[in-house]
Amino acid sequence: MAAARLLRAVVGAALGLLAAAGKMKVVEEPNTFGLNNPFLPQTNRLQPKMPPSAVSGPVHLFRLAGKCFSFVESTYKYEFCPFHNVTQHEQTFRWNAYSGILGIWHEWEIDNNTFVGMWMREGDSCETKSRQTKVHLVCGKSNKLAYVSEPSTCVYSLTFETPLVCHPHSLLVYPTLTEVLQRKWDEAEQFLYDQLITEQGYKKILQEIFEEAGLLKATEEKEVEKKNKKISLQFETVEKCNKEYKQLSKEIKILKDLLSQHNIAYKANSAENTSIEHVNHEGATAETTVLNRSKNDEHLHGDTGI
Repeated sequence: MAAARLLRAVVGAALGLLAAAGKMKVVEEPNTFGLNNPFLPQTNRLQPKMPPSAVSGPVHLFRLAGKCFSFVESTYKYEFCPFHNVTQHEQTFRWNAYSGILGIWHEWEIDNNTFVGMWMREGDSCETKSRQTKVHLVCGKSNKLAYVSEPSTCVYSLTFETPLVCHPHSLLVYPTLTEVLQRKWDEAEQFLYDQLITEQGYKKILQEIFEEAGLLKATEEKEVEKKNKKISLQFETVEKCNKEYKQLSKEIKILKDLLSQHNIAYKANSAENTSIEHVNHEGATAETTVLNRSKNDEHLHGDTGI
């Protein structure tokens, strides 16, 4: 009798559960964990804010472009892709495991004519700023990511070992510049030696050289200033000023000879670049202004095209 009562109780409980299940809403477990799902391809999880800068710096380091190097510490995997980005992946199956960008290739850090580090900026958001990473290049027997730290919040430091920087001159800046920029640097050195510019002025010239070479990124304010800056004749040295003056004098002489050939009278002030009086063959006169070295207005009024 006791066994029968127990059997009826179990059956009743089972029927009750089935009835309750009919009223319950079934929620399926999603098969993804958002952008951090470790089973998704990396391209789907990582969304860069901007493209990386162009490859620059020592030419022998260009062979590192397109390669990636990993470093695992505890449950985190760091990946450094030279001239591209730095990423971090938390190797757990937590629903909110972090996988993100710690920085995108931006510019070099230069000190005393030497490349001292690669800056990866504009990584994933971190409170009110973006994550960024400085990569130190040190001599090593093979290419490998050797050390990772976070000296301050959301600012990371990576040490990358490579035999490509073992030569004492492998990270010098000057040899990577074009001949034009090298001459500009040489002139700045001479001006500093002759005390024609200050140390601050010298550093400003070097900053401009590095920006022009694509080694450093100009600030947004400088970019806007360059776009809005009107074309003007500005000379950094007396030598350049004299050279430009001689060139202008030759052009003025050519214009004067051309006007004389066509019997066009002209009247100029002391600067010889203001107004020109035109006289046609019938005796009519008119005045116009000659723009200084305007390439868009080289065809003079009255010029027959010779």
